[in-house]
Amino acid sequence: MYTLRTLPGDDVRQIMWRFADRFDLQMSVQSARSIARSVVAKLVAEGARNTHEWTDQKNELLIAFDQSGLTALFMDPEQGGFIEGPKNLALALVTFELSWVDAGAATCSLASNLALAPIHEKGTPEQRDYYMGKCVPPQPGEDRKIWRGAFALTEPLPYVGVDTGVLCGKATVAEWKDGEEPMLQVDKRGRFITNMDFATFVTAAVESNDDRIKGTFMITLEEGDEGTFDRGSPTLKMVHQLSSTRDPILNLKVPASRIIGGYEIVDGVIVPKYNHSEIIGAVFHRTRIPVGLMSSAKLLSAVEPVIRYHRNRFRGGDAAKEGSPRFEKGIQSNEDALQRLVDIWTNGEAGCSLAFAASRLADAFDSVEKAKKVHFEKEGVASPRKQMAALRKIKDQIVEFIDLEYTPEAERDQARYAELKSDPLVEYAYMEALAGILNPGVKLWNTGVGATMMREAVSLMGGYGITEDCPGFLMQKWIDTQLEATYEGPEAVQRRHMTMTMSSEVFQATMSAWVRQMQRAGKDIPGLGGFVIASAMELWQWTLSHLQTATDDEGRKLFHNKRQGVTFPLADALGWLLGPYYLATDVMELIEKGPMSPTLAEGIDDLTGFYKDICHVQAARAAGEVARICTELVYGFNDCKCSNPDGQLGDQAECSRDDLKQFRALKAKVDMCMAGSRLAKDRAGNALTEVMIPEALDYPMG
Repeated sequence: MYTLRTLPGDDVRQIMWRFADRFDLQMSVQSARSIARSVVAKLVAEGARNTHEWTDQKNELLIAFDQSGLTALFMDPEQGGFIEGPKNLALALVTFELSWVDAGAATCSLASNLALAPIHEKGTPEQRDYYMGKCVPPQPGEDRKIWRGAFALTEPLPYVGVDTGVLCGKATVAEWKDGEEPMLQVDKRGRFITNMDFATFVTAAVESNDDRIKGTFMITLEEGDEGTFDRGSPTLKMVHQLSSTRDPILNLKVPASRIIGGYEIVDGVIVPKYNHSEIIGAVFHRTRIPVGLMSSAKLLSAVEPVIRYHRNRFRGGDAAKEGSPRFEKGIQSNEDALQRLVDIWTNGEAGCSLAFAASRLADAFDSVEKAKKVHFEKEGVASPRKQMAALRKIKDQIVEFIDLEYTPEAERDQARYAELKSDPLVEYAYMEALAGILNPGVKLWNTGVGATMMREAVSLMGGYGITEDCPGFLMQKWIDTQLEATYEGPEAVQRRHMTMTMSSEVFQATMSAWVRQMQRAGKDIPGLGGFVIASAMELWQWTLSHLQTATDDEGRKLFHNKRQGVTFPLADALGWLLGPYYLATDVMELIEKGPMSPTLAEGIDDLTGFYKDICHVQAARAAGEVARICTELVYGFNDCKCSNPDGQLGDQAECSRDDLKQFRALKAKVDMCMAGSRLAKDRAGNALTEVMIPEALDYPMG
């Protein structure tokens, strides 16, 4: 039996989340943590969340972000930043640290980046340099005001939550003199717009209301523009009060050069280079990740306060004498409390593993996406349809590359692997399909399941959990998760995005490679839960394949984009699989690299023993959810007569038909692969009774 000595620290996280060799990221983590556990915690403890207004007290956050370098985190060095290259992992790590204390503060930190993201992804070089440069804090000797941005998409009053394809903003030509740049009149109303209390500019999505402008686009609106820049009334939200949120009214006259990405004049019509959907797709492809991470960070932050509360619960009473089990362990004497906390911990770990994997993929995908663009431009392949046709032609090479990507290095044909990896289209197709699952998957699973598990964390604090001064601010964190589930598209949007990718041949080849990888892990690393992950993936793949050809009793196709009662549950089941898979890969990384760490080597077997157990616990939970969903979908759309008059299952019942034999075998395999998962939960629960925790939390409670 192992002993978990201390709660995991930076030495563990840097290995698992793959930034042990990134000093720049480690410094960003330290900066964010310092702010979170001082300025942010102080604001929450002093009741700053108790008002909808943006106050001078809350404004301390912006000053702290500026002074620590977090405001410049999104920028490139030539624009005043300090991290070279893509910054998705950097932003995710900062989000994790800030959300550990308060996710509203994390949102406040990220919101200007969201406003800049359309410019960063699709803006002209001049637009990028202009706005990025103004959003960097002034250097010593500079006399200028820092700019901050807000992002206004849809959600006009009173139609909150409309489709992102339906815009309320309208643009017309205000003035167009011969030989001069057109001036546009932009009328935009918004709701739930973050940063509006102090935004200097807004990136707004609008559509043409004039025959001289084509389609939809995004445009920047500045505080000093001619017209109305009304910040609007504060949103009366009950969550994320450490971020500014208002309902602005914007009616401004701006030059057409503000159109993000630029424009052309074709037959007297202004034609933006990108429509608003193209820009949003490029932005949300990545920015969903930090939002999902907020919920998972909260779960991990709850572990220490819950342990402390449980151990101290009976101290001070006559019935708990010092040295007695009741005094030393308190509520931790009860198995239920321990195992429920294990569930909270495992969900937090799985969500973080998934989110950080997605952020690393987003960083790697950046250069691959650019290489693909250059390749197609060189070949003269411009339209999306022609690009898709070109990718279909190399399907066999893509599948071959995926197989080699997940083959152990010692067994891999390295020459062929290098050849395929050097093809920008091959690697692009693989990463694009994977990102199409991971990015919405993070947002869907982490926030949805995270909200449920945060409720568990609150309940484990007893009556203390629902008080304003609950250690760890757990009540506030539970409430905040409700908003995170709707940020950047509610759960239905994420499910829809996943269904568009999960049946593709590229992703199915990737999942088949995962199955083989987890089967190898099951053999090589006993107790990790590799076999149960692999068997659940096989069951999910079989179910998807079956539903693509099956019909209901009325002969209607089951797997269809209009049958969301089929496709959405399948997306949910896939979401359950992603977390334990990436947690398993992180634990494998810890097993490999941990012994080389001077701070971890001595107790590495105990540490990895605990992590293997919680991975096994989460794998079993996920497999159970997958089996339940798949069973409902396979059997639930056929109105079979499952019993004889005497109540016994009939030999010819629909449920026992021959074509479902493989499904029943795969489901039985899932059941059998759960062997040992409850023993793992027992061990993990027992470890929680021995782990050392600090005398007090390192941030104020009130």
